[in-house]
Amino acid sequence: MSVSRALFLVVAGIGGGLSGSIAGLAALVSYPALPAVGLSPVTANVTNTVALVGSCTGSIIGSRPDLVGQRARVRQLALAGVIGGACGGALLLVTPAESFERLVPFLIAGASLAILARRRIVDGAAHAHAHHHVGPGTVAGVGLIGVYGGYFGAGAGVMLLALLLFSTSDTLPRCNAVKNVVLGIANGVAAVAFAIFGDVRWEIAAPMALGLLIGGRLGPIVVRRAPQTPLGVFIATAGLGLSVKLLIWG
Repeated sequence: MSVSRALFLVVAGIGGGLSGSIAGLAALVSYPALPAVGLSPVTANVTNTVALVGSCTGSIIGSRPDLVGQRARVRQLALAGVIGGACGGALLLVTPAESFERLVPFLIAGASLAILARRRIVDGAAHAHAHHHVGPGTVAGVGLIGVYGGYFGAGAGVMLLALLLFSTSDTLPRCNAVKNVVLGIANGVAAVAFAIFGDVRWEIAAPMALGLLIGGRLGPIVVRRAPQTPLGVFIATAGLGLSVKLLIWG
């Protein structure tokens, strides 16, 4: 591989890691870079999932301050994410993705609109009454998002963040931290399956994973320091942009 291509993948990974740890939209940057270097869509999806282990690792490390006091919640939701991620990864390996991918733009758009609606409701005094209980509906929702994340992945972070914001009424940085851990574990399960059974292009996954690790580590710092309302709008807008891109260009 040429030095210029490797640098391109690292830079794309940094952008993807930042987008992933901040907004759950790593695929907005990382996935399109892989077809650009010659990978087929399925191989790009598999390679991208494996490379995203870098982003997940960095974002989890960076999210530690916001995970204080959330061990029980993370443990419960991570189990649901693991089960869902395993099912989604297996589903991708044995079935064609075309029919499910047609739904992807609408799922991402719905999650993005949910974030916008939730920000308007919760901003301000509503945070004084925030609750942190995780009900069975939330656990089931995380499991379904895990299936989606293992199967396709693009926008899974937006969906999970929207679910956590609605179901817990917690702050954006704390929900984002839980999202990073749960999605990271679910993605890791799918990545292991793809590494064993899928067509992973390791020479491409490695430099992208390095960039994703760097971007993923920096993202939670941005989340903690940025104003929450504009950041919520940014996350939702980025999600809508991804949905439009997938709807028009696939």
